[in-house]
Amino acid sequence: MAAARLAHGQEPSDFSAAGQSPHEIWGTLTAPWCSQVQAIPPNSVILINEPQPEAFLAHLWSGLLANAAIILANPSWQQQEWQQVAPQISPDIVLGQGPPVKLAAHNPRPQPGQILIATGGSSGHIKFVVHTWATLSAAAQGFLDHFGLTRVNSYCVLPLHHVSGLMQALRVWLCGGRLMIQPFKQLAAGTRLVAPDKSWFISLVPTQLQRLLNADAGHWLQQFHGVLLGGAPAWPHLLAQAKTLPIALTYGMSETAAQVATLPPQDFYQGVRSNGPPLPHVQLAIHGLDTPEVQPAGTVGRIALRTPSLGLGYWPHNPIAIENQWFYPDDLGYLDTQGHLHVVGRNSQKIITGGENVFPAEVEAALLATGLVTDVWVGGLADQLWGQAVAVVYVSKSGPQPATPKALKIALKPLLSGYKHPKYWHSVDRIPRNPQGKVNRQQMVALLHESTAAVDRPGRGAGG
Repeated sequence: MAAARLAHGQEPSDFSAAGQSPHEIWGTLTAPWCSQVQAIPPNSVILINEPQPEAFLAHLWSGLLANAAIILANPSWQQQEWQQVAPQISPDIVLGQGPPVKLAAHNPRPQPGQILIATGGSSGHIKFVVHTWATLSAAAQGFLDHFGLTRVNSYCVLPLHHVSGLMQALRVWLCGGRLMIQPFKQLAAGTRLVAPDKSWFISLVPTQLQRLLNADAGHWLQQFHGVLLGGAPAWPHLLAQAKTLPIALTYGMSETAAQVATLPPQDFYQGVRSNGPPLPHVQLAIHGLDTPEVQPAGTVGRIALRTPSLGLGYWPHNPIAIENQWFYPDDLGYLDTQGHLHVVGRNSQKIITGGENVFPAEVEAALLATGLVTDVWVGGLADQLWGQAVAVVYVSKSGPQPATPKALKIALKPLLSGYKHPKYWHSVDRIPRNPQGKVNRQQMVALLHESTAAVDRPGRGAGG
């Protein structure tokens, strides 16, 4: 199936997102996948492992109507991933492809109506966040309220089993919009399924946006109401290229059913480069690194969230940690005087080198800003002298003279304090990323350790 065209036929006045149940919405759906919806025994536990979008949506709606517990699998998982997942789940019914491994027979059963969404983040360890129709619809309604719209259409090139694609379907189901689904490779190759107007949104990760700009898709992207950009930090050169596009920089996660803060495109046009203000359904604050005290504007601290879209926990028995009624997602950032969020990096990935704190996202942005590399990953390696040393894996910009560590250090000098400069350097042809643009941190650290002999490490001074 090259692409799926999915649409509702109702006017916005026929819908009110708040309080709509799957049964209330079902009678208004006119999409072609509706004919594939099947009867599921009530209160079943179903596993959906389906690569085809129409079938995936039909399976999902079948489960919602039956009040089943729904487990969403990634159809791209191979033996290694399924070996992680198999001990966690015991479905009654598998819809789509059968897993290549035997699933556990006596695991705890999710409750009826629970929706388990797989997430691995950057850790490489697959776990499931437990959501419900209520948490997901709260996030969908918050999106509509944030943009002041009663109806949106979504052009989806992100995977439906992931929260980034799933929420696009939920938004249009709740408000009567249209959902267009297409493999990203087709879009990057020049196939455009619609001529969008200001009712349309598209969600991209930075590497996808870069590829579309390289493919001269800028004029097409300009027609959207918003180009939602998230999943990984965007580099300054990319944002400069996209300055005439309706970019909406976003911050969110699987635990919160995607976005909790989003920059309005009109602010992006005016040069703002934050992650925007919190969505209406989210209370967001910055707390101290070791205290729950609210920090003043401009002060970096822990991002703290309260929202009805927060998941119920991690399957099977791990609650999402709440401290003093706040959820701390391991990210650090600050609020500016306009109330906009600026994310600086993960607390757990902070590098402490020579007693100084270094945030990988800041170093990555500076390296990309040199224009000498096209992709980069920064992390910390154990070091006898510094405690931790800043290490970088990078992809040199193509050309007759690949970027060397020496050239990159010279280019970084006016951009970063000396203690933030990498001490370990490793050049690769490509940095592997998942469909959301995230890098497996464990894989990258292992790469650096395994290639110690090939790592170019010029200098050990405070600036080097």
